[in-house]
Amino acid sequence: MRSSSTRFVSSNHLVSDVSAELSELEYGLIMAGNAFNRWMMRCMLAAGCKDMTAIEVSLLHHVGHRERHKGLADICFVLNIEDTHIASYALKKLVTRGYVKSEKIGKEVLFSTTAAGRTLCLKYREVRENCLIGVLRESGLTNEQIGVAAQMLRHASGLYDTAARAAASL
Repeated sequence: MRSSSTRFVSSNHLVSDVSAELSELEYGLIMAGNAFNRWMMRCMLAAGCKDMTAIEVSLLHHVGHRERHKGLADICFVLNIEDTHIASYALKKLVTRGYVKSEKIGKEVLFSTTAAGRTLCLKYREVRENCLIGVLRESGLTNEQIGVAAQMLRHASGLYDTAARAAASL
């Protein structure tokens, strides 16, 4: 076992005797989450759209996923967004900018990307290919390792969701 002085954590007072590694994971999640959000905003800026938040970028890409109409509840469910008001506000901004359109079908409002939204997503992909994929190759990480990390993050998401429900019942 490593000593607590060699651990990379954001909050030493949270380090557990039972699982100090959890504090290391949480610090990694914080750093990765912030870096990923910054990347999405900068990538979108390079693709030609300034002042787009990370949540707006995520929503634009998900709304365009498989070119199917999506309702707010489904979007929030898939992206694990608890506060639908944040997603709703971001979607309204994307509609105003002309990247997403909304249409009411029955009682539900469904969202889809516009031609401008699809074009922007493709420009984002081009920037991503040019900037991120090259760095990935240089890093020595393999696609298999990235796939394992992705599975671990999805699993961790489920663990934190379960713990959040337990905390809400206290």
